[in-house]
Amino acid sequence: MTQENPTNKGGENSGAAEGTVKKHPLFDIPERTRGTKAARSAVFAAPFAAKIPIVNVVTLPNGLRVALDSVPSVRSAAFGIWVRNGSRNEDSVTNGISHFYEHMLFKGTERRDARDIADEMDAVGGQLNAFTTKEFTCVFARTLDTHLDIMMDVLADMFFNSRFDDEEIEKERNVILEEISMNEDTPEDLVHDLLASRVWPGHPLGYSVLGTRESIAGFTSETFHTLFKKNFLPETTVLSLSGSFDTDSVLKKIETYFGEFSRNGCSPVPAPADYTPGVVIKEKDIEQLHLAIGLPSIPAGSEDAHVLAVLNALYGGGMSSRLFQKIREERGLVYSVYSCNASFLTEGLFTVYAALNPNRAGDVFRLVADEARAFKSGVTQEQLLRAKEQLKSNYLMSLESMSNRMNSMGSALLMLGRIYSPEEIIQKIDDVTMERLYAMADTLFDADLLSLSAVGKVGGIDFREMIPHE
Repeated sequence: MTQENPTNKGGENSGAAEGTVKKHPLFDIPERTRGTKAARSAVFAAPFAAKIPIVNVVTLPNGLRVALDSVPSVRSAAFGIWVRNGSRNEDSVTNGISHFYEHMLFKGTERRDARDIADEMDAVGGQLNAFTTKEFTCVFARTLDTHLDIMMDVLADMFFNSRFDDEEIEKERNVILEEISMNEDTPEDLVHDLLASRVWPGHPLGYSVLGTRESIAGFTSETFHTLFKKNFLPETTVLSLSGSFDTDSVLKKIETYFGEFSRNGCSPVPAPADYTPGVVIKEKDIEQLHLAIGLPSIPAGSEDAHVLAVLNALYGGGMSSRLFQKIREERGLVYSVYSCNASFLTEGLFTVYAALNPNRAGDVFRLVADEARAFKSGVTQEQLLRAKEQLKSNYLMSLESMSNRMNSMGSALLMLGRIYSPEEIIQKIDDVTMERLYAMADTLFDADLLSLSAVGKVGGIDFREMIPHE
């Protein structure tokens, strides 16, 4: 087992700081110390630095990485198992298998049936959940520190010993069919799925995480066992623990539960996706029209990640943003409007979403475009400072949640190979200048790369007028 300073590799976002990495008595780990590199703005300096504990990253002999974030001042702990396996690792036949697999983790093991899993966690007031994205799967729990043993035992049992019983598969297949129907009845979700399928046509990154009715119909117990052997590997898995725990004791437990986790397949290497601009519409008899306007953005781990975060905060990321103020507050054209960015391993997608009366589609689209053009030269220094302060405050307040810290560490270490300290995150936000912001806007807001998806009563709307290159 090796233990490393998590700030030595390239990645983003953590709920913990760098610092001393102590020798662990169970394993021959050399002691190492390292001071904080990135200075922080004075308003956050000393009091915050004193409260942020050390993150240890430990690597087991089998290659499994473990992020440990000890916070003695709380009484709870959040523990997650993260695997680099999502819908991006699928094809048209297996689309939805990762999400279905996640569901099946809760349906019984060799030692526990589904009711036992629920009862055992409820009996200690624990919270147990999981989720699947395009690029990873996570199963996680949170309990009081006094019940950490139970939490780890249950999660490890689910991870390694799920039965994938045929009867349970059939029942859960019906559950997921209902979930697909619910997604189709939720136009805000559907319009984002349609946009992804349009800009990455035929590529797994454009697939729905849920899969299709046709694809999930073919999954069997053998399908799930094959998926585990192929994609669930020590080197593609990360354990993340944040909260109140004794490091020595926890490492012994982790070695017991996960030390025999062996390599059965080859690490999946997803192919890059080529962005293809275009328009996709879906007629649906609902009152509002739901629009998603997309542009290619930056991949995860980009040096400009925090520049884009500041841009998003100013452009459409909150109530004080340009889109919200102009389109909703000043003009009253929509109920909901926002922008967001999704960054993946090798690509990204920046999206503007709006829900509106179909008759106002042209006006809303023009205002979105006008604000993008105005953004390239119309940001004041005061607005820039306010957006940076907003991001820093949101980030620092998120560190008060053990679940947030666990999520942040797990996703960063899994997808990017390292964990940034809070000091580094704050410095990266402070380093965003007006020149970098305008350079990002010039690159991002390229009308020739615009894409659009729409769900609702689309008849009579000329989307080609909105997207001239279509």
